[in-house]
Amino acid sequence: MCLICRKREKMQKMKNLGSIGSSGRFSTEECEDEDVSKLAISTLQAKEEEIERRKMEVKERVELQLGRAEEETRRLAHIWEELEVMEDPMRKEVAMVRKKIDLANKDVKQLGQNYQKKEKEYKEALEAFNEKNKEKNHLVATLTEMLAESERIRMKKLEELCKTIESVSLKQ
Repeated sequence: MCLICRKREKMQKMKNLGSIGSSGRFSTEECEDEDVSKLAISTLQAKEEEIERRKMEVKERVELQLGRAEEETRRLAHIWEELEVMEDPMRKEVAMVRKKIDLANKDVKQLGQNYQKKEKEYKEALEAFNEKNKEKNHLVATLTEMLAESERIRMKKLEELCKTIESVSLKQ
């Protein structure tokens, strides 16, 4: 039961108990009480209406705010969807590039190991080449010496033979 209805009931009971005078008529005091009661009731009704009106205003403002919030939520959801759609192609491209980088890293690692192996082999081959080249140069030098020595000995023998031939030719 509302506050106004309870007040009315209370006022009505008070009227019924003592508002009728000895003559059966309302006294001026009773009329004033009734006017005060009516005034109080109308004031209460006016306040109740004012409260109801303000309540409706607040409700309208809240609904308006909720509408704005819902609209903002829809706009943000739309923006979020656009961002997700925008990110998808980039993610795929990034993933593809990362895979290519991983493959390139594997290749670089394998080629680096191959390079180191080949470089080691090259150094060993170069060292062997230099060793053999030194050996060959030494042998060439030895051969040159031997040939020079052989030539010298042959020349000496030839000279001896020439002397022997001259001496034999002179003897005859």
